[in-house]
This record gives sequence, C-alpha cells and structure tokens, in this order.
Amino acid sequence: MGTFKIEGGHQLKGSIQPQGAKNEALQILCAVLLTPELVTINNIPDIVDVNKLISLLRKLGVKIQKIAHGSYTFQSDDIDLDYLESDEFKVDGRGLRGSIMIVGPLLARFGKGYIPKPGGDKIGRRRLDTHFEGLINLGAKFRYSKEEQFYGVEADKLKGAYMLLEEASVTGTANIVMAAVLAEGKTTIYNAACEPYLQQLCKMLNRMGAKISGVGSNMLIVDGVEALRGTDHRMLPDMIEIGSWIGLAAMTKSELTITNVSWDDLGVIPNVFRKLGITVERKGDDIYIPAHTDGYEIQSFIDGSILTISDAPWPGFTPDLLSIILVVATQARGSVLVHQKMFESRLFFVDKLIDMGAKIILCDPHRATVIGHDYKSTLKATTMTSPDIRAGVSLLIAALSAKGTSTIQNIEQIDRGYERIDERLRAIGAKIERID
Repeated sequence: MGTFKIEGGHQLKGSIQPQGAKNEALQILCAVLLTPELVTINNIPDIVDVNKLISLLRKLGVKIQKIAHGSYTFQSDDIDLDYLESDEFKVDGRGLRGSIMIVGPLLARFGKGYIPKPGGDKIGRRRLDTHFEGLINLGAKFRYSKEEQFYGVEADKLKGAYMLLEEASVTGTANIVMAAVLAEGKTTIYNAACEPYLQQLCKMLNRMGAKISGVGSNMLIVDGVEALRGTDHRMLPDMIEIGSWIGLAAMTKSELTITNVSWDDLGVIPNVFRKLGITVERKGDDIYIPAHTDGYEIQSFIDGSILTISDAPWPGFTPDLLSIILVVATQARGSVLVHQKMFESRLFFVDKLIDMGAKIILCDPHRATVIGHDYKSTLKATTMTSPDIRAGVSLLIAALSAKGTSTIQNIEQIDRGYERIDERLRAIGAKIERID
C-alpha cells in the first residue's frame, strides 16, 4: 500500500485547475455502449476508478483509443457478450461501484445486462433496488444468484412506462434513462435525480439522437428511438474537487485561485462554505480564496441556533463534501452540526481528527458536532489510514494544516478519486511526498 508523508503548517499559493468530474465520467463512459458509432470524450480524469471502468469496457470489446491527455475515442461495434458471464468479469465488475451503470445500456441494446455486486467506498449500505426496479418497470426480467452475488436483467424488447422512483438515485436514474432511450414508447421518470452530471448525460444522449425532455428537473420524459449515433462530449470540472480546494485554502490560510470551475453548475456549494465564514469570490469562471489570516467565523441561523449543514439530493448540498465541511469547521470560530443523512458510516473517520486534537462530538452514526479551535490550538501531526475517497482527502487537508509530519496510509483510496493529487499540491507549495 502507498503512503503520503506530509509536512504540515505551510501556507500555499497559486492556482489549481480541477480535474474532470469523476461521477460524470462513470455515467458518460457507460453510455458509449448505446451506439456502434464513434464517441469522443474529453476531460476524462486520470484516476483509478475511471481507469478501471475503461479497462472493463475494453475487455467487453469496446475499441478505445487515447488521443490526448484526458481525451479518448470509444467504439462499441463488436461487443463480446460472453465476457459478461465469465469468471473474469465477476472479479472485474466487483472492483468498481460505477460498473453497475453498464447494465442499462447493455439491456437496451443487446437484451441482457449482468453485473456482480459492485464494491466502492465502505460508507454504509448503498442499495441497488432503484436500478433494478426501474429496469423491471421497462419490462426486464430480473434474476439474482445469492451464492455468487450476481445480478442479471433480460428482455426481448423494453417498453416505456411511468415510474415514481423510491429515491432520487443519481446512478439509478442514469441507468434507467440509458435503458429508456432505446425502449419502445414513452417513459416518464418522476423523482429523478437532476444533478449537473445527470444533466450532462441527458444532453449527450440527446446529441446522439435520444429524445429526453425535462432535463434539470425531477421529472424526465423519454421518448424511445430506434438507434443512437456517435457524438463528442466534454466533462464538467469536478465539483467535489473544487469544494476540497476551497476547504484546503481556508484550513492552511492560503491564497488560492481555482480555475475554470463552471460556476453555474456549482449550485449551493459556494454559499455553504460562505456560511462557515470562508470568503469565496467569483472572478469570471474562477474562484478566488484570499488568505484567511484572521480565521473564519461560522454563521448562526437567524434565531441564533447552531448552524446545521446536511446533505440532500441536488440541488441540495452533496454528501461527498460533508467530510470536507467537517474538517474545515475544526479551525473555525464557532460550532456547527454536520448531519450526514445518506450514509451511516461516513462520519466514522472523525476519530482520527479527534486524535489530532479536533473538538468533535460524534452524536450518532449520522451526526457530529464540531467546536472550532479558531486556530488557538492547531491540529497535531499523526499517522492515519484513509478509509474512503472523501474522508481520505479530508484527512490530507487536516495533515497539511497541522504542525509536524503526518503519514496517511492506504492512499489508493484517495487515488481512486483525485488525479495526481500529490504533484498538483506540490505545484502550489505543499510539502507532500508519495512513498510506495
């Protein structure tokens, strides 16, 4: 396992550009299976999870060519469906949660889609019911091998249907939309996810010849078509990385510019950080964070009660940034209650922050109260292990703000979601070293 060695307590300075969006990439890459024609995708992040999916698509028979850094062409004109039932696929598919989104496109175009129970972050239960209930509504037959933990759906021809999703699952909505675009008739998906990355998928599918309306709302209407054509697509910048860099600037009292952030797709993210007292300035399509040498103060609600920051489906605040919010609050003036509603194991990393000197009360698996130090007491360096992608980056930010030398083990978790993070941080002055 790899390790980061971090010498904290240094101010950073300069500009940093966010990578392409990980969560968008996992959807968009699966959509190439919907057409035999050439699809070109740009701004693909060079990270472990995305590279695993590209490898899986290549083994499935997709012709893939890298044309520049972050740019690839994909052609799915000779798919090997036998691979789906091979022992190799049962191993490959488990290594990545995003692999679940190949099921909808394969079912729509080839009449069958299989997937082993996928892996991913250990952050609690992440049900697949929404995916398969939606596909069953379109006419698919579902089967599941409990012994092998292997899922399958099959259909001679999908037919449009009305459905009200039990939860506004982003990946579930993506899977259902990708199946519905080639189904016969009209599909109405109510309580659909509407986050920017799902909007990007719908816009790409429409350019390929799909007929999807209601994009950006929680009701999508899909009129099925016979076939889709090729297209070009460019990923949005990763909003989770953008939030991470805002938190990093505040915690290290650094002056940073985050470039090309696609402001209009950030939703409430800048305002949530402003509630923590962080200055987030818009300069064109960049975010400018001045050095917070005098610290930052958490706001209260209008009635004077403690600020609560919680996650919610888009356009609410993304759960992937709550770990960053929690870390940033450890050095603020004031207190905040962080309420993680979606995943019951995502706050368990706070014990590592407590070891570093943070004042955090873990109320239950979903809620933590943070009492800020106001820099009167800095975090102290320590040795820790990254439990998942977002907690790993939060611990990295804590280490960069702490005095002394910290080590973070199991950094493969961080590499799953952040491209060359050590190189990019060194470019703005961070003292970080990768040890294999």
